[in-house]
Amino acid sequence: MAFRRPSLSFLLATSCGLALLLWLAFGDLQRFRAEAPEAEPLAPAPLPRVEVRLSTQEPYRPSLVAQGQLMPWREVALRSLASSQVTSLAVEEGQEVAAGDLLLSLDQEDLPAQLEHAEADLRLARAELAGAERLRARDLISDTERLRMISAVAEAEADVENLRQRLSHTRPKAPFAGRIDRLDIEEGDVLQSGENYALLIDDQRLKAQASVSQRDALALDPGLEVRLTLLDGSQLNGELTYVSSRADPSTRTFTIEAQADNPDRRRLGGASATLNITLPERQAHTLSPALLVLDGAGHLGVKTLDEHNRVEFQRVTLLSTDNHRAWVGGLPRRVRLITLGGGFVEAGDCVAAVPAAPDTIPGEGTMLAAGRPTAECDTERH
Repeated sequence: MAFRRPSLSFLLATSCGLALLLWLAFGDLQRFRAEAPEAEPLAPAPLPRVEVRLSTQEPYRPSLVAQGQLMPWREVALRSLASSQVTSLAVEEGQEVAAGDLLLSLDQEDLPAQLEHAEADLRLARAELAGAERLRARDLISDTERLRMISAVAEAEADVENLRQRLSHTRPKAPFAGRIDRLDIEEGDVLQSGENYALLIDDQRLKAQASVSQRDALALDPGLEVRLTLLDGSQLNGELTYVSSRADPSTRTFTIEAQADNPDRRRLGGASATLNITLPERQAHTLSPALLVLDGAGHLGVKTLDEHNRVEFQRVTLLSTDNHRAWVGGLPRRVRLITLGGGFVEAGDCVAAVPAAPDTIPGEGTMLAAGRPTAECDTERH
């Protein structure tokens, strides 16, 4: 019987069978594990990086700005105290006068004659009283008669004083130094008692009046420095002289007044002005307005780091701000202020702090608060 060569399919089947037998024989060397193998420890995720600077309180003098109106320090509508015809004018509109200067003359009519008669009656009454006193010393006149003569002297004195007063009303004088801002009469006019005839103003000093809110009024007291800015940009220096104790019922605002010298006698009565009131000095922090944020409740504040490099939100009070800086109160004397990266972290987050680069706000440093290394964080705190 001739030998036959095995076919290719037979060889493949034999090889698979041998491989299966070997796997069954040595399969215990590749047992399945009931538990997953321990994972290799992963490298910790890097902490968020923020830039921080040490901010320290500085002296700050806040100011309050209010819109107001300038008025002469004093002004009075002059009224006639007598009814008579104007015989002459001693002043013109716009003229400056001193206290006691004659303003005009009214017709005195028969007042001088009445005064002369009253003075004669007074001399007679005094002479009769003097004679009565001599008789009284010898008990030749009764007490009743003597008292009647005393009363006659007093009545005569009152008549004389009244006529002298009426005569003075025909020659009115300036009650204080100032300028005749308006003159409403001409020679020949007839003035009635109580009728206005001129407006006298004292503009050597000016009075600025304005209204402030209830909150702002609490910080104001007389004596504070005030800078008045006029519409043309010029300025006057003065001080706060009055703060009302009661708010206006309709606007709920308080009236304030400031005084300023007007050495050049500029005509500013009734003009608008901006009052910049310098408030008492206080301690505050200065920072970029871009660092101010709002929390979930809408409170204004800044983000800082504690000694463990954890983020804190601290509320602040905005004192003043412009395009370059903001002054805020309500912070501790020294804080570690986040200047860059604060928008990517929240209160309670652990961060890696690096010194902030110098910026354009004067007085800002770049050093960090002493303590733990800036790249470490206390992960045990919650």
